[in-house]
Amino acid sequence: MRSSKELCSLPKETFDLVIAANRLPVDRVVHPDGEVEWRRSPGGLVTAMESVMRGRDGAWIGWSGDPGEAPEPFREDDMQLHPVPLSADEVSDYYEGFSNGSLWPLYHDVIVQPTFKRRWRAAYERINKRFADAAADLAAEGGTVWVQDYQLQEMPAMLRAQRPDLRLGWFNHIPFPPVELFMQLPARESLLHGLLGADFLGFQRKADAYNFLNACRQLLAASVKGDVVRLPDGHATRAAAVPISIDAQAMADLATTPGVKARAAEIREQLGNPEHLMLGVDRLDYTKGIRHRLKAVGELYQEGALDPATTKFIQVATPSRERLEAYQHIRSQVERTVGQINGDHSPIGAPAVTYLHRSFPREEMAALFLAADVMLVTPLRDGMNLVAKEYIAAHDGTGALVLSEFTGAASELKQAYLTNPHDISALKQSIMNAIQAPPDVLARRMRAMRRQVMTHDVQRWAEDFLTNLAAAPERPR
Repeated sequence: MRSSKELCSLPKETFDLVIAANRLPVDRVVHPDGEVEWRRSPGGLVTAMESVMRGRDGAWIGWSGDPGEAPEPFREDDMQLHPVPLSADEVSDYYEGFSNGSLWPLYHDVIVQPTFKRRWRAAYERINKRFADAAADLAAEGGTVWVQDYQLQEMPAMLRAQRPDLRLGWFNHIPFPPVELFMQLPARESLLHGLLGADFLGFQRKADAYNFLNACRQLLAASVKGDVVRLPDGHATRAAAVPISIDAQAMADLATTPGVKARAAEIREQLGNPEHLMLGVDRLDYTKGIRHRLKAVGELYQEGALDPATTKFIQVATPSRERLEAYQHIRSQVERTVGQINGDHSPIGAPAVTYLHRSFPREEMAALFLAADVMLVTPLRDGMNLVAKEYIAAHDGTGALVLSEFTGAASELKQAYLTNPHDISALKQSIMNAIQAPPDVLARRMRAMRRQVMTHDVQRWAEDFLTNLAAAPERPR
């Protein structure tokens, strides 16, 4: 971390690799004395892309997180960062509005009904153009621009119009919906045309790539052969699954450090050294299935299948999008459910459920992973879920993973206790199966999953994506 006094403006230069994401990989922190420093942001995208950027001639374009004028470009942790400005109104309309009020619920099976406003859509197009302009200015001749996620779906075509010399890739970190849901989106065709500005589109699952290809076939009447979309002007875009992963070795190494191991033992001791410790780690989001998970755990306590004195559950819920009504609602529901479970079942001074509504440093998360006997990863819909992979990387031969069938991770981690989180009875049975499994069965399952995670790490994901991008069909100039 560096203070603002140490941040230096970069000379005007171009880069062979440009990453464009909604947010920069750092957060601005102002201390009481006015000193400013930049800290690495939490979250799967930052963790994954930081590893990709390390050692490459690259720049990262993104919003700093504060509305108003953007800071000057600067270097931080060996990454060259170029902030894009967003006004307060643009944050409200582009980010909280269209990105997270329209696209996010639509792309997550309409668990919450999406809202569509023309003002939001106009802001989305305007900000995508701003990102495209920034990338066009920074990318070297014949360079590569890798666009990230659902907030920037119109950027590829906008950038293509300015810089046909570039290789353009886009990766979707969340699900892509079936065409029957995608059709609800006003001006849906322009979003598809925006994505088709890229040479290669990466998705978490084969089903997501298929959904995109099917949308192009039905809504654009485009020619789709195999995984390639071809438009009448000859432009071709390939769409395929390239599932994201984590820096698995870094998590594995962190989990073996004396400090983390001692902290894991301390966590269990603070909880009374329970016979079984279950853990959930999520952003506080309605897609994560936290209420369903709590309902299952509460019923297991109620039925006597789990003893609240000897089986404890920790739920970490990282604050997320707290100004949006849907997120305020899920927070109140989760907190009310936790209170009800503890009121009904906890011994005096020893809550059955420990609820933590805040973020934690990486070392503390590694200690929680290491301390937990059973990890509950049960989203109602999730593009991948990197927490599941982090838990596995932290464990060498121990532990159990209860995993939703509706995560991208379920396609890779087949030795997990796969479950349907919408079916509370099935979820309860999966939890009990994980808790009651013999140690040799748990060890065999964990070894297989760990091999998968350690072999298919974030570096392999980046190499696979960039290899696919380099091999994508050439475009006519």
